[in-house]
Amino acid sequence: MLGRHQIAAALATALDFGSMVALVELLRAPPAIATVLSATAGGIANFTIARLWAFRKRHGGSMRSQARRYAAVSFGGAMLNAILLQIMLFLAPVPYVIARVFVSVAVSLAYAYPMHTRVVFRVLREPIKPIEPIDQTGGEA
Repeated sequence: MLGRHQIAAALATALDFGSMVALVELLRAPPAIATVLSATAGGIANFTIARLWAFRKRHGGSMRSQARRYAAVSFGGAMLNAILLQIMLFLAPVPYVIARVFVSVAVSLAYAYPMHTRVVFRVLREPIKPIEPIDQTGGEA
């Protein structure tokens, strides 16, 4: 499951980073703003791939409920990425793309994967079946 999650994340990240670079380089958007917008595009792609492929055998529940949980988790991830990127750019004069790689890896490992497995695509347990009473008399119950 981790492997499928990582593949889905890599595909979504490619869209995310491509969008971020385009927004910064072509439209001159500030890197933190571009991060929020591009992370949103990557999040939509990631949810689709994760639901249809990466977690398809694991999850239960409606797409609507999962989409709501995913949106909340993704918003948190986008904010973490933007804030940590801004802090890193302030503290270390490195190119924004390099800073974003480090920030994205940290957020993915420490926040996104645990939240996807425990909150968004959590396993729904089947109800416990009642135990049949045992007939002590040797006849049928």
